[in-house]
Amino acid sequence: MGFTTLSLKGRALRLLAQREHSRAELQTKLARHVQEGEDLAAVLDELEAKDFINPARVADSVVHRRAPRLGTQRVLQELRSKGLDEALVRAAAERLKDTELDRAREVWRRRFDGPPQDLKERARQTRFLMTRGFGGDTVRKVLNGTAGRHDDEDAGVD
Repeated sequence: MGFTTLSLKGRALRLLAQREHSRAELQTKLARHVQEGEDLAAVLDELEAKDFINPARVADSVVHRRAPRLGTQRVLQELRSKGLDEALVRAAAERLKDTELDRAREVWRRRFDGPPQDLKERARQTRFLMTRGFGGDTVRKVLNGTAGRHDDEDAGVD
């Protein structure tokens, strides 16, 4: 193992110290630093064998960081972009399924003062939630459910 290989390994470890990275991400980020005679695949194999690269941890990290602000579809898209196995992506989808509506309501609450008052505002709120990866059914439930809840709260205040 020459000095340059350690340098490549050092770069990989620095990246991994910042956050979890998938093998595909590290491959992409480190490819431009490979010098003649270096074997990036061997470095990544070693890191994977020592559990520095762990796809399940990558998936957990993405779900933990992104799910509070994004819908399931956007989180899954991010997992796929990291080159994770489809089985891990499906497992993440299963975990996110039960919290989708609550997460969408929370994202909506943080962004908007109240339910849409007209069709233009409804379209704006719908676009906001959909671009964050929430499905149409979830968006409809959030926007339809908010009007009733706000009216009930307002009725109790008077």
